[in-house]
Amino acid sequence: MPRKLKEKTEILEQPIMNIGLCGHVDHGKTTLLERLSGKWTDTHSEELRRGITIRLGYADTVIRKCTKCKGTHSYTVKEKCLNCNSKTVPLKKVSFVDAPGHESLMATMLSGTTIMDGVLLLIAANEHCPQPQTREHLMALQIIGVKNVVIIQNKIDLVTEEEALNNYKEIKEFIKTTQYKDAPIIPISAQHSINIDAVIEAIELYLPIPKRDASKDPIMFVARSFDVNKPNTTPENLIGGVLGGSLIQGEFEVGQNIEIKPGIEVEAQNKKVWKPIETKISGLMTGSKSVNKVMPCGSIGVLTLLDPSMVKSDSLTGSVVGLPGKTLPVWHELFLEIHLLERVVGAKEELEVEPIKMGEILMLNVNSAATVGSVFSVKKNEIKCKLQLPICAQKESLVTISRRIGNRFRLIGYGIIK
Repeated sequence: MPRKLKEKTEILEQPIMNIGLCGHVDHGKTTLLERLSGKWTDTHSEELRRGITIRLGYADTVIRKCTKCKGTHSYTVKEKCLNCNSKTVPLKKVSFVDAPGHESLMATMLSGTTIMDGVLLLIAANEHCPQPQTREHLMALQIIGVKNVVIIQNKIDLVTEEEALNNYKEIKEFIKTTQYKDAPIIPISAQHSINIDAVIEAIELYLPIPKRDASKDPIMFVARSFDVNKPNTTPENLIGGVLGGSLIQGEFEVGQNIEIKPGIEVEAQNKKVWKPIETKISGLMTGSKSVNKVMPCGSIGVLTLLDPSMVKSDSLTGSVVGLPGKTLPVWHELFLEIHLLERVVGAKEELEVEPIKMGEILMLNVNSAATVGSVFSVKKNEIKCKLQLPICAQKESLVTISRRIGNRFRLIGYGIIK
């Protein structure tokens, strides 16, 4: 049931949840996000050239409702109702996370799922369902533990009614053995803004606000890191590096000292070691607004005093941020209790998952981090891996496991850190 509407004089400054947009490449995720938020998240030059999402994209919007209109048409993201021109009531502010669908960018998508509280899974009506990455995304969502999914059947403008119904049956067949078998399926045309109000209604009704604990020590998963300074900025006008991601628990305030782990690789006593980074929060952003405090919800930007060169090109993506001495353990090796799937996910062929072998190279995703591990011990349902890049995680955390098949890494199962 929808929450009881309350008149609000101000919209909450910070988004209260992250909603992921997942699906196969070119099924319309970024177009739908633009319709919902007014923001085109493919802004990286290579993304514009290739027409695909390469990095995680972010955009915020406010879910609203017209109290004079009834049913689906009362839901909107506009301040005035498109039907009766009345002022709408804000329900909640949300962050959207646009994950890449291209098969060569699955590590980015897998890393992004851990900060998603609910998901819109896009499936194009003009293609057979499931496509390889559709299957891989759905499996990843189940493994990571995303409970709430709304399926968006996009591009209905490109098919006949009969073809749309056949595609709907394919979708139902695809999800019938998954935990999402009862997920709503919303037919839309993002390109022509058809049924966008039904998507907004589904977000309000089927993607509940998660419970988080603001009293715990803060833990943030970094999904982006970047230098916001323009070329030729003079040294006295430089702005410190920015970290983007989600606060999973606790609160951050401007002026706090923070620790970033695993940190950076340095040489000490002729050995390469990873040293945590300590800095201060110089500012906090939610959407385009500057705030003094952030709660554990939605996506945030943390402005720091770090040298901008330390954060450019997402170099700190996958890091964990917290108070000094109160973050998560760093792992250079992982001891995993493994759970392999019956079949390889994402491959066009029906391939059985073979046992993991000694010396095998695996791609591992945990929290917002992606790393590569070399297997040096194999026992029944247990492996040990030496990591190319260390990661930060709690014991018992879930780790997705992908194996190189051909020239791509394919999802084959998951592990639990022991």
